[in-house]
Amino acid sequence: MLFIFNFLFSPLPTPALICILTFGAAIFLWLITRPQPVLPLLDLNNQSVGIEGGARKGISQKNNDLISHCFSDATTMYEVFQRGLAISDNGPCLGYRKPNQPYRWLSYKQVSDRAEYLGSYLLHKGYKSSPDQFVGIFAQNRPEWIISELACYTYSMVAVPLYDTLGPEAIVYIVNKADIAMVICDTPQKASVLIENVEKGFTLSLKVVILMDPFDDDLKQRGEKSGIEILSLYDAENLGKEHFRKPVPPSPEDLSIICFTSGTTGDPKGAMITHQNIVSNASAFLKCVEHTFEPTPDDVTISYLPLAHMFERVVQTVVYCCGARVGFFQGNIRLLADDMNTLKPTLFPTVPRVLNRIYDKVQNEAKTPLKKFLLNLAVASKFKELQKGIIRRDSFWDKLIFAKIQASLGGRVRIIVTGAAPISAPVMTFFRAAMGCQVYEAYGQTECTAGCTFTSPGDWTSGHVGAPLTCNYVKLEDVADMDYFSVNNEGEVGRSCRCKESHFRRLAENWERKWP
Repeated sequence: MLFIFNFLFSPLPTPALICILTFGAAIFLWLITRPQPVLPLLDLNNQSVGIEGGARKGISQKNNDLISHCFSDATTMYEVFQRGLAISDNGPCLGYRKPNQPYRWLSYKQVSDRAEYLGSYLLHKGYKSSPDQFVGIFAQNRPEWIISELACYTYSMVAVPLYDTLGPEAIVYIVNKADIAMVICDTPQKASVLIENVEKGFTLSLKVVILMDPFDDDLKQRGEKSGIEILSLYDAENLGKEHFRKPVPPSPEDLSIICFTSGTTGDPKGAMITHQNIVSNASAFLKCVEHTFEPTPDDVTISYLPLAHMFERVVQTVVYCCGARVGFFQGNIRLLADDMNTLKPTLFPTVPRVLNRIYDKVQNEAKTPLKKFLLNLAVASKFKELQKGIIRRDSFWDKLIFAKIQASLGGRVRIIVTGAAPISAPVMTFFRAAMGCQVYEAYGQTECTAGCTFTSPGDWTSGHVGAPLTCNYVKLEDVADMDYFSVNNEGEVGRSCRCKESHFRRLAENWERKWP
């Protein structure tokens, strides 16, 4: 080999030899560092198969058994969090920040301890360790929301989220329907809404309101006149610490959360979700992306989508079972970009409304014909690479065009999942090209625990929502008055969707679409 090298290169001048060696080293470096292509592991033209009864399952599901969990030590939401504590070695868990400040973090053990103290307080006040005990949570996304929820799970109770967009009448309906005696609020204003309904005689079951934020004595006295005890979350946790009880974890089949949705008509509808519902849904996601994305304790997601909805609940389940972190936005969606830049998330759950805003801003900034031409050329070039399975953010076009867009989301995003509403094909194609990361679309329903279908890794086409996840089957029903018939692969996904009772307690209200 040395003889051949000397024979080939010894006659060359030294500068030429250096250039050849440098070029060779660059090629070698590119070969060993180039991203591995994300190629489909299934036939993209046959992503689902029919089963008995007319429903369909994902082609990757080898038998008709629906997945219930990924990890043997994480079959309930309580176990999921405890696994995260162990996997992360008591690493950072929940992050929060004030304006113009860095994130501060609560460790997994701190969150777990505070949940046990709050849960012990609930038992001290007369609650029982039972899935027929309901606790209201009326707050925006923040660490205390998770602590309150985990307190319920630690002692086999059930969380019932409340949120402003339902309106005062709906909140009264939910409190009465679930016979809620205790609500944990974030602000005095929300506590005042609850007290006002008690004063008017609209709500009779409410006895205790716990507040995350400071409040004045007037609110406390007003509550006392209506027979409602008002105290701070800090005091509740301290009382629980004084009257500590050992955790009483739930079973997978136990009820975990009741998510009330507005529905299409009438009063809010309560979707009764078990621990196994949520764990199986998160597990199905992990199973779907197991060859392309594996969350670790180094991953972090940003929480800004409503915690009262199941999409965000499933996202956080994925995070906790892998020991990763959750950073909360400041509560103002206008400051989300600043929060993202500070947090630098690696997981970004989102909805089309957010992506559309970013897309429109980029398009509007390309004001000249030259800028529009370069932007379209960059998207086309990157998407051509993507069709070969190459996902990267170090290309010429990334440095010239997309670096600023990637930086706007923190610059470290590894995976984006969009759901809750359809996203247009041009927007989806743009983000898959621009972000240099995996971008998936999901379809689901709160009543079905969130995700029902998910884009298959390696399938970068748009205009569809993927194949059924391994936690459920999907069936189309005829809608004659809309000229939709299942024999034509058209119809509605709805109440007749075939699912195991242990996985889906309630099925969805109909969602109208043509199946791809």
